Amino acid sequence: MTNKVSKETVVNFAPDNALKEPALNCNENTGAFVELERGVRAALETYSNVHRGSGYYSMVTTMLFEQARDIVLEHLDLNKDGTAVIFCSPRRAEILKASLRPTSYQSVSSRDLGLPFGVVALAVDRGALPRGVPFQTGGGTARLVSPGWVIWANAPDRFEAGTPAIVMIIAFARSLRLVQQYGKDVFQNMSASQILSAVDILYHDEQESISGKELLEKLRQTMIGRGVCIPTASGLRPFINLDNAASTPAFLPVWDAVWKTWLQPRQIHMEIVAEVKAICALVLNAPLKHFDVIFTSNTTEAINLAAESFFNENEPGIEPVVVNTLMEHNSNELPWRALPGVSLIRLPVDREGFLDLDDVETVLRAYNQENRYGRKRVRLVAVTGASNILGAFNDLAAISRVTHQYGARLLVDAAQMVAHRRVDVEGCEIDYLAFSAHKVYAPFGSGALLVRKGLLNFPPEELELIRSSGEENVGGIAAMGKALVLIQRIGWDVIQEEERALTERVLSGLAQIPGVTIYGVREPGSPRFKQKGGVIIFTLPKIMAPQAARELAEQGGIGIRAGCHCAHLMVKRVLGVPPLLEQFQGAMLNLFPRISLPGVARVSLGIENSAEDVDTFLLVLAQIASKAATRKSNPFADLQNSAPGYPRSGIQQQMKEFARVAGKNIYTQPG
Repeated sequence: MTNKVSKETVVNFAPDNALKEPALNCNENTGAFVELERGVRAALETYSNVHRGSGYYSMVTTMLFEQARDIVLEHLDLNKDGTAVIFCSPRRAEILKASLRPTSYQSVSSRDLGLPFGVVALAVDRGALPRGVPFQTGGGTARLVSPGWVIWANAPDRFEAGTPAIVMIIAFARSLRLVQQYGKDVFQNMSASQILSAVDILYHDEQESISGKELLEKLRQTMIGRGVCIPTASGLRPFINLDNAASTPAFLPVWDAVWKTWLQPRQIHMEIVAEVKAICALVLNAPLKHFDVIFTSNTTEAINLAAESFFNENEPGIEPVVVNTLMEHNSNELPWRALPGVSLIRLPVDREGFLDLDDVETVLRAYNQENRYGRKRVRLVAVTGASNILGAFNDLAAISRVTHQYGARLLVDAAQMVAHRRVDVEGCEIDYLAFSAHKVYAPFGSGALLVRKGLLNFPPEELELIRSSGEENVGGIAAMGKALVLIQRIGWDVIQEEERALTERVLSGLAQIPGVTIYGVREPGSPRFKQKGGVIIFTLPKIMAPQAARELAEQGGIGIRAGCHCAHLMVKRVLGVPPLLEQFQGAMLNLFPRISLPGVARVSLGIENSAEDVDTFLLVLAQIASKAATRKSNPFADLQNSAPGYPRSGIQQQMKEFARVAGKNIYTQPG
């Protein structure tokens, strides 16, 4: 293992594309667009998922995301006190507006500015927001989940289900500032002097002649943010992102596809949408003659859409039942739980995260063949393709066979799957498949629901709103298509081989650190190791997971994630939390909203990572574990986000200053 520190500061890459870059028409919008492009590119340098991550990138992105709310209030000339700014897709905004008094909110959208971002900001009087179960549920909408109850998040999180379109929201906020500077119509007629076709944008780039491992190595060099050095307790270090299960950074060719798309006319936008549907169909083997591709803002919105469609089905004499598993992300559990008149059955998984196929068949036979439960029938099996906690990949073909044998349909949450394993929608007879581009190296606010034709149950006008809502973010759609093309050219066999070697290295190294407990498949020699992805969770004695994550950031510049990972039921199962303690945790969370409850630390690997990244992580973690072994155990060490007993040497202040400077650079004009 190595502990060498690079003396580089920030590495900036020139656009890496064989195409001539589209020049702006020389008019008043030239300066505004140049500044917009610069600001978003800068935001991508330090991009990570928001709120629950650790390390500099998550801190910077969270600050930029929350600052975007203040910019919206500034634009609308509203006071921050008593007002919640909620970022929505266009359809989500219409649903939320319908529950509000017209005088209780104001809104502004990217469409108002003439920009195709698909972002709507609602500034709502907090007292006017609807109470109870939010209209869309899933990741981020709940603070704590138990089998029988949910503690919902406060606004705005409660109304922003799933990972928000973070980069597009930052771009939107930057645009609002530019409108103040250049005038309200500055983006209305934005265009490029060179028109590029959908084929140009989605398929052509400097690396188009290479594939496989050679392409992977080239693309790693274009990963935006690669080489950025940050201050740590040991001096400047290059940031190491080991949080790919939460969100992935962007390849430079993907970003190129986004901003070039922004400059194209509507006709090219329509061509891009159609072509990316074809890319999804080809890459995921979901032929368009059999499947519809519906673009959404993320996986959570896609699953909520499927749940809404399921609820719209009216089968006389039948009480519908949905089956899923204990390992599900909240986004594939809460939407089904929230459906009125629908029963939810959660199947257990073993300690390594695998579902027993016999359990699936037993339930389906009892409900659908033997009719043991009156009029209740299992109409849907909704399962994850891969666990975001234990990294276990489900045998979708086997689950599908049993599901269809007993007359039910199959929905797959493929958020943790598409970037890591080949997905065969038609071959596995999957009826619905949902995924997010932000986990596929295209973090620009787009997702998709692939659904067998005839299974979407909406009135025509509502279905049109659904389609247009997702398709408004045409840059995000272009990013998704470009990323899928690149991943296909690399090949899932190459990706799997690379990530498997890194996973083995992490597991072997963790096993050598005294006191570390690894959950799930732990042995590279295990027969199940081939069914495990690069998601590894662990705990340390005498140090809670959020504290361990912070120390990895402060000491090594390493970004991981800690907590319950929006999969509360599975994490509590892994940690053996008994029902009485579960009730106590709920009471504590209500009394102390900022408390960090027991959770697990998670490392998640992607194709950007190297053996050196893993070795640095293991070295720093071993140092943290060694120091932790000499401490007195303190179960309240993370209360109020404090970490007593560990000297920080001003690192937290340096991190805050790093974030402040990054924010100033992105939201203001140089000079």
